[in-house]
Order: sequence, then structure tokens, then C-alpha cells
Amino acid sequence: MNVELNGRAPDLAQLHRIATVNYGHYTCMQVRDLRVRGLALHLARLADASEELFGHRIGVAEEHRLLGLIRHALDDVRDASVRVTFVPGSEEPAPPDVLVSVSEPAPEEPRPPLRVQTVRYERELPEHKHRATMGLHYRLREARLAGFDDALFVGHDGRVREGTSWNVAFWDGAQVVWPDAPVLKGVTMVLLQIALSINGTPWTLRPIDAEELSGFAAAAAANSHRPAQPIASIDELPLKDDGQLAEALQTAWQTVPWDEL
Repeated sequence: MNVELNGRAPDLAQLHRIATVNYGHYTCMQVRDLRVRGLALHLARLADASEELFGHRIGVAEEHRLLGLIRHALDDVRDASVRVTFVPGSEEPAPPDVLVSVSEPAPEEPRPPLRVQTVRYERELPEHKHRATMGLHYRLREARLAGFDDALFVGHDGRVREGTSWNVAFWDGAQVVWPDAPVLKGVTMVLLQIALSINGTPWTLRPIDAEELSGFAAAAAANSHRPAQPIASIDELPLKDDGQLAEALQTAWQTVPWDEL
């Protein structure tokens, strides 16, 4: 729908620079009626990664500028998927450029439960949502060629990490269990954890070995597109989901407040 670099349509030279340098970080958010869930968390993600990857601190004035760039790219669109990406500026040590991409809002109708394949993989700098996604997409492609819908990463220590573009939650029959591992702390995951606590739904964060997966009753993928996407099976292991996990996550998600852009 629209792409802007520092508030303007990028020219050919700028597009070439962005496309050929795979460095930077980003956040993705769902905008509805010019509102976003977890806006402060999105801004904090951008600030943390900007400082580590570019040595650039984001202050209050920069946050206001970012929000202005998002609103400018949206123009009169009120519902959309928005991606804010920090890319290298034309010259070092200039601050990074800000690329705002506005696209159609993510569909909200339910998807069939996912069939996922476990793969040995650990993202570089897993705490950041960065542009170095070659390994991620390679594993996703391999999983799909093998007949699965997506991939679930397991580290070289044998512990469950995260999905390709989502965090994973499990249900042990009594509570929601999130893997304690080097992963991206997804905004949706953090908001769900806060909402679960407020709602009184028990949850825990602990290391999960791949060998333990057969002991869980259910699993779900969580990201900004779908906060409670059921997982039907992991490898050849079917999950006999009775709906408790998806219901718990969806109920919690509905209580998460919206923030004005």
C-alpha cells in the first residue's frame, strides 16, 4: 500500500542500497483504527536494537519522530500491517534510516492448525528482530518441502527455542508453558504473559527439552498476526488439543488494551 524512507518515497538508489545490504532490525505491528497493541514494547524493541546494531540511542524526541513517520506512511489508512525497519544510513556514522512499510491488514479468520517440523537452528542475536533471515527462511523452506507448514527451532543444546516468526506456547494440562531459552521476546508473547497474569491464568517460563514435547497436551504459535494459532502436530507427534490453550490465549488477548498512534 505504501513504502516510505524517512517520510518520503525512496528513489532507485535508496532502494538499491536497502535491498543489497542485509543489515538492520525491525518490528511489525497490526494497526486497527489507528491503534496498536503494545506500542511501548514496539518502541522499546526498536530502541534496544538500534543501540546495539547502530550505536544509536533513541530518546523521547526520536520516538515522537517515529510515530510521526508511521502516521505519515499510513496517510488516511486506519487498518493495516505496518513494518518499521531501521537500515544503515547512506554514510557512517550517520543515524540509521527508517523505512516504514504499510500493507494490507493481516487476515483475522482462523487458519487450520499447523503441522510443524523441529529443526536444529539458533538465530543470530536471537534477542533482536533483525534482517539476517537467510537461515530462518532456509529452514522454513526445507520444512515445507518435507510436507510441513512451518518449522520449530531446537538449539544445539536440545532445548526448544521459537518458531520461524512466532513464539511457541505449550499446555501441560494445568498451565501455559513458555520456553526459557535465547529467543526473541515477541511483543505478542509479552502482552499475553501480562494478560494471563491479570486474568489469573497460570503460566510459567522454563527450559523445555525436545524430548519433553510428547508430554504436552497442546501447543500454539503466537505473533502479531495470530496470537493463538493452534499447532496440530510436531514432527510425527499429534497433539490432542482440547482447545484449552487456544481459549486461554485468545481470552487473554482480548483483554490487552489498544494504544493510540
